[in-house]
This record gives sequence, C-alpha cells and structure tokens, in this order.
Amino acid sequence: MSRPLLSVVGADVDVPLLDGRRVRHVNLDHAASAPALESVAERVAAALPYYASVHRGAGYASQVSTSLYEDARATVGAFVGARPDDVTVLVRHTTDALNLLASAVPGRVLVLDLEHHANLLPWREASGGVETLATAPTVAETLARLESALASGGHALVAVTGASNVTGEALPLDAVVASAHAHGARVVVDGAQLLAHRRFSLTETGADYVAFSGHKLYAPFGSGALVGRRDWLDAAPPYLAGGGAVRQVSATDVTWADAPARHEAGTPNLLGAVALAAAADALSALDGAAAQQHEQALVEDLVGGLSAVPGVRVARLWPDSAARVGVVTFALEGTDPGLLAAYLAAEHGVSVRDGRFCAHPLLDSLGWGAGAVRAGVGLASSAEDVQRLLHGVRSWVAGDVHGDYVQEGGTWAVRDDRRPAPFGLTLAPTAAAPCAVV
Repeated sequence: MSRPLLSVVGADVDVPLLDGRRVRHVNLDHAASAPALESVAERVAAALPYYASVHRGAGYASQVSTSLYEDARATVGAFVGARPDDVTVLVRHTTDALNLLASAVPGRVLVLDLEHHANLLPWREASGGVETLATAPTVAETLARLESALASGGHALVAVTGASNVTGEALPLDAVVASAHAHGARVVVDGAQLLAHRRFSLTETGADYVAFSGHKLYAPFGSGALVGRRDWLDAAPPYLAGGGAVRQVSATDVTWADAPARHEAGTPNLLGAVALAAAADALSALDGAAAQQHEQALVEDLVGGLSAVPGVRVARLWPDSAARVGVVTFALEGTDPGLLAAYLAAEHGVSVRDGRFCAHPLLDSLGWGAGAVRAGVGLASSAEDVQRLLHGVRSWVAGDVHGDYVQEGGTWAVRDDRRPAPFGLTLAPTAAAPCAVV
C-alpha cells in the first residue's frame, strides 16, 4: 500500500462533516498548492530569529539574513541543475518568472495552446509577439507541428510545459529541445507541475530556462524562481524599477545592476527563499525512482477506480504519451464539477479542485469548456486518500447526498453551513474566479 513519503504540516488535521462527524482531511489539491513540508516549516522557524534586512545592513542579523538568502539562491539553482554561467532570479511564483522572461526575450515566441495561462498570456506582451500552435491528437503529430513551425524560422524561444496542470502529460523534452536548438531557438520549461514529481536538470536536458513556484514544491511564503541563461536577463530592462536593482542613481540617470539584482528590486522575500531552498533540499534527498513508483501506484489506482464509475471520463491529451505525473482530471456526466467538489469536501472531507484550471483553450479543445474536477496527488498522499475520493464519487452516483447545495457568487456551497471553523471564522464559499495564480 502506498504511504506518504514525506511529512507535511497539517497531515493530522481533521475537518467537520455535515453529519457532525470529524474525519482526517484528505488533501488531493496538491496540483494547486502543496502543503508545507515539516522540514520546511522547521527551517523557517529556525531562520525567523535572524530575520532582518537583506543586502542592506551591517548588523549581525542582517549579515545572517543576507547569507541565508544567497545560500538559498545557490541551493535553488543547484536543484534544477543550473550551469556555471546560469543565473537564478528569485521571484514570487511561476507566473512572475515567465512574465520576467517575456520582458527579456529578444524575438518571437512559439507556444502550444495546451499551456496554463501563465505560459500563454505573458508572451503576448513579448517584443517579437507570439505564435500559438494547436495541439495535435498525438504526441508524434504535435512534435511534427512544432518542427514545421520552427522550420519557418524567426522564433527566439519555445515555451513548453514540463507537465500539464490538467492531465499531467507532457511532450518529450529532449525532442523539443533538439528541434528548437536546431532552428536557433531557446527553450523555457514551465516547471510548475513538473518539479514536485520528477527530477529536472537544465544541464542534462539542454533546456535554456526553467520557471517554477515554491507553493507547488511544498514551500509556502510566495516564492519562485527563473533559472537560466544570463545574457537576455542582463540585457533586459529591469523587471521592477527600484532600490537594489541599481549601481548608481543621479537626478537624471541610472546605471542598472546585472541579473539577478537587476530584476529583484525592493526588499526580497527572505522567508520565501529559505522555504524554497529547504523544499529543494528535501526533494533532492529523496530516491527519485521510489518517489515516481509511489506516485504511479496512486495514479493507477485513481484512474482505474474513476474509470469504473458509470458516467466518469478521465482527461487525456494523447494516447501515445508517456506516464503522467500525479494530476488526474475527470468529469461526471450530468454533474456540475463545482457541485461534486463541494459535496466531496462537505460530506467526505476530501479537497479537490474544480473549474477550468487556468487552461481555458485546453479545456475547450477537450470539449470540457464547462470545467471538470482535478485530483492532485503528491509525496504526502496515500492509497487511503485515493480510496476516500473514489468512495465519495461512488456515493454521489448512488445518491447518498445529505446536504442542500446552492450556488453563491458563482460557486457551490452548503446552504446555511453551520460547521465550525478555526480562528473564530465563519465558513464562507470561496469566491468564484475563472483562473487562479500559478
């Protein structure tokens, strides 16, 4: 039986159900935000007494904070196999990283329509514009389309997901990199969904850039990184104008610093950097093969169990794709995805995501423009978690429903929900939003 491989904060939290029982919370929304690792929380707690200004103070705590921040930068770069001349820019999240690169790319960008909005929308502001390709029905055909587009010339960058946030699938990165480089283009990998599940190395893959978020990597506090080739980032205008990004300022002129300082104006997020580095250390210490085996067993149980439920369809992009990471999206015929997600939470204590997952073009191409339900498993997930979800879906189909569910502000919730909440709060439905920040 698959058991958690790493310990996370909140693993033993119980939640109230509508029938008055309390059960262990099952978090299958890792694809949105993974829970914090206990080792991450411990390192942040150890750093807090030394929390002070970074890069700007002579005091002991400031010196320690600066060292923590720069050590974190080195750790994060090593985590993704940065080359000696690569640069690691610490940012807020994947969306931030890709917007930064969009401001630096000196030419046209090529991207597929299967991408998360974070890897679709920033390129529309790139100086050379963007070409968006339609995804083909197979991996082989999609790669052929990519090659044909690159052969037409004029692309500076190919932006590709390391793993789809809807299906967990991806194009073979070695083929994408080889094709792009053969035609003089660089490659940026959206690693938001990939890095919590698989080893990745810029050096080994030959990819030029990778962008990723701490909150997908079991690290809270709003951290992320863009790691890759230095030249574009040194030549680009500063991502933010302000203190820390400069060498010299006069009343009429400014001399900007090189990257990474060039793009890190303002007081940096020290605790976010510490958390991200701690997560990188924990993931690097894992046996990669064992982690993949653990995840694959959970995905197979989940897909097999869902496929056996009448009316359930599981999303796939390509019949010839390799094994997916731990992201499984499904729809139940005749059931609003938001209603099913609300039911699973209120009557089974299971958290999943519903909606269009910031991937509207992909959902439309799959014929699921009305949305779907997504389960994301991770290193803290267990076989019991998967069975709780499957039991909940089967119970819904069997009509074992006790709550009175209504739509409030575009999202489903229990009418007059009286379940207790911590911190003196009153439970309220999450405000509906067409897309969330990655």
